[in-house]
Amino acid sequence: MTYFIDRRPNAKHKSAVNRQRFLERYRKHIKRSVEEAVNRRSITDMERGEKISIPTKDISEPVFQHGPGGARNIVSPGNKEFVAGDKIRRPSGQGGGSGAGEGGASNQGEGVDEFAFTLSREEFLEFVFDGLELPHLQRKPLKSLEEVKMVRAGLSRDGVPSRISITRSMREAYARRIAMRAPIKRALKEAIEALEAEERKDPVLRNPARITELKADIERLEKRIAGVPFIDTYDLRYHQLSAQPQPSNQAVMFCVMDVSGSMTQNHKDIAKRFFLLLYLFLEKHYEKVELVFVRHHTAAREVSEEEFFYSRETGGTIVSSALSLVNSIIEKRYPVGQWNLYVAQASDGDNWDDDSNICRDLLVKQLMPQLQYYAYVEITPHDHQSLWHEYESVVKEFPERFAMRQIVEAGDIYPVFRELFKRRLSQS
Repeated sequence: MTYFIDRRPNAKHKSAVNRQRFLERYRKHIKRSVEEAVNRRSITDMERGEKISIPTKDISEPVFQHGPGGARNIVSPGNKEFVAGDKIRRPSGQGGGSGAGEGGASNQGEGVDEFAFTLSREEFLEFVFDGLELPHLQRKPLKSLEEVKMVRAGLSRDGVPSRISITRSMREAYARRIAMRAPIKRALKEAIEALEAEERKDPVLRNPARITELKADIERLEKRIAGVPFIDTYDLRYHQLSAQPQPSNQAVMFCVMDVSGSMTQNHKDIAKRFFLLLYLFLEKHYEKVELVFVRHHTAAREVSEEEFFYSRETGGTIVSSALSLVNSIIEKRYPVGQWNLYVAQASDGDNWDDDSNICRDLLVKQLMPQLQYYAYVEITPHDHQSLWHEYESVVKEFPERFAMRQIVEAGDIYPVFRELFKRRLSQS
């Protein structure tokens, strides 16, 4: 394969086109480094860029050089240091390696480090959320007139040149030329016939004055025909545009987090990192997605973003309180016909035994018929409890729209997140 490297700089000596080509060429290396960075970052450190290193051998570029060319005779001198059978001594000096050209230390003490560069915040997030989307996002009837599409709405005599209708303008010009030339052509035809009739008369009977008059009329009529413009400003027609309301793909994401006493600080940190990834994903890829934050222990409350991530409130565990609150908020503020509804829940799976059955019934009978997608992550290294087992029956009822995964440690967050929100081949 032949590579051509464009080194022409853009403004401020930066080549944006070349940078995008570079990122695309080494996408596999960069994506692996990004995944490692996501797993080791703290909760509040997810939005900055990342320094990426690529092995030197993976970024070598082919270069053009002059070959020897032609027929050449070469005389190679003998070797003064060695003869056949001698053993080559081991190089002296500290450290080994493959030499300066391969990134390691050489016997001259020189080398080349791995190639390192920094991803911007936007580039970093682009790699983090590459190939992800909200499942089953649908167009909904318009809630407000914010989303419109400019569509053609007939023709007008006034407009800008970029919207001119060539076909209709030429048609109008052709019709105008026919209408303006028709009576002149009839008069011209009559004048020509009269002149021919006069010229066919006997020379004695001809009227020279009449002939001169007819010739003058013919010349005048021909000039009038030639003076009809091929196209006139009166003929121009322009496409008229009007704003047409469009169905909206607006969505709401309910973030439900268990903050009961059984959730250790490590569990809560993992849950917060999961929701922070979700928050950044929605912020980057979707303009009309609202977030509703719900924290619950024995009781559930809708809270602000700051309180959701940093409040220290705790208590027992009744998961159904959160599901009931979500259902209530949907009924009051987010009509199913106008919104795509999503829920992401994080819990350690601990719940009152009697309440898990209630959660299953709430999901099957009330929530899932309204939702586009429900993602449940259970943060625990132990065996699953009753809530997980009840949710398994919900998966059987809604296999395409209900997903559940287990997170054991912080390193599982990003892989699980990608599984839950990976791009589907088709949308329902």
